[in-house]
Amino acid sequence: MTSLRIFSYYRSLFRLPVALFAACSAATGQVIASVAVTESLLVTVVGVFLLACGASALNQYQERDIDALMERTRHRPLPAGRMTPLLALAASCTAMTAGLLFLGRSGALPVALGALAIAWYNGLYTALKRRSVFAAVYGAPVGMAAPAIGWTAGGGSIGDPRLAVIVLLFFLWQIPHFWLLLLRSAQQYKHAGLPTLTTVIPQEFLLKITLIWITAAAVASLAMPLFGIVRSPCAYALLVILAAWISGSGFWILTRDSAGAALAPAFKRINIFILLFMILAVFDSFWSRG
Repeated sequence: MTSLRIFSYYRSLFRLPVALFAACSAATGQVIASVAVTESLLVTVVGVFLLACGASALNQYQERDIDALMERTRHRPLPAGRMTPLLALAASCTAMTAGLLFLGRSGALPVALGALAIAWYNGLYTALKRRSVFAAVYGAPVGMAAPAIGWTAGGGSIGDPRLAVIVLLFFLWQIPHFWLLLLRSAQQYKHAGLPTLTTVIPQEFLLKITLIWITAAAVASLAMPLFGIVRSPCAYALLVILAAWISGSGFWILTRDSAGAALAPAFKRINIFILLFMILAVFDSFWSRG
């Protein structure tokens, strides 16, 4: 077995793009909260990255039976038989332990938030996916964890209103992120025996609700200057353009002839939206300090 193939197995097990996104979210929180950016930023990024890798591996260990029943996930290392459950569990525990140790260098609060995120995602959310059609709503707070970890690692107060509006944005983004993925894979979820919203809410109505969540995320992003998170006029102008773009993209879902054809582009755009927001907030923070 070549090293490249082994890497591909762990890339899938750890879902490296998702872990990297979580690390970027943490970096955003820390950069905004910090008076000065130091080497501790790298420690936080690595810690959250490892924690996210471990959580993903544990989730795949927990859901290997379900993954085997869905086309979207049946090629993952465990259902495909390319990795044993014991090895995946060991990799998960190793990554999570290392992640918590890294976060421990930033203080007890980042560690506590990281442990809470694991418990929420691999405990509450993973269990509810098999029982409730609203599991995505209950699981959305997981998206708030990474920026909060970064914020506290950067010395920010957990009770700061600025943190509240940042994690609110990530919460509002997480819902359409989950639901658009659900709508794209609804039949696969049903085949795997998972309860889905499409069984109790018509797809057309669910799309309208998703549009409301997307619009709410756009509006929340526009509140950032009110809390001193985005300060320069140029950055705010770009933020207005970004909010208008994602709102228009959400509306586009409902105006397409075929809603199914629009789901994949909409899913990509809502993720691009939050990524561009993070880039804008980080650059504005550096610019304001300069």
